[in-house]
Amino acid sequence: MGLLDRINFGKKPAEPPERIDVNPAGTEIVIAWPGGVEATISAFTLRDACPCAQCIDESTGKKTLNPDTIPRDIHVESVEGVGNYAVKFNWSDGHGTGLYAWNTLRRVSGLPE
Repeated sequence: MGLLDRINFGKKPAEPPERIDVNPAGTEIVIAWPGGVEATISAFTLRDACPCAQCIDESTGKKTLNPDTIPRDIHVESVEGVGNYAVKFNWSDGHGTGLYAWNTLRRVSGLPE
């Protein structure tokens, strides 16, 4: 089981929760989606896609994070669920402000949103 054993993917409390497992494994993150779909994303790629205000200019939407500043051996220190819609990764480089919505994780992994 992943660090996030169960995430309530549905919006109504009466809906059965869907299971999304997020498993950091060294320099990769494996996400198991409902329906048996699994995606593996490199930690570097995911850190580079951070959507937070430190990494993206809030006014223009332009990326401000320089990928050359990300260690190539970056890895996830911990993962936290954020409501029913996102996860927060705490990275080995000390960064931890980005909230990755499920559709962002699907897009970064190459899956349809």
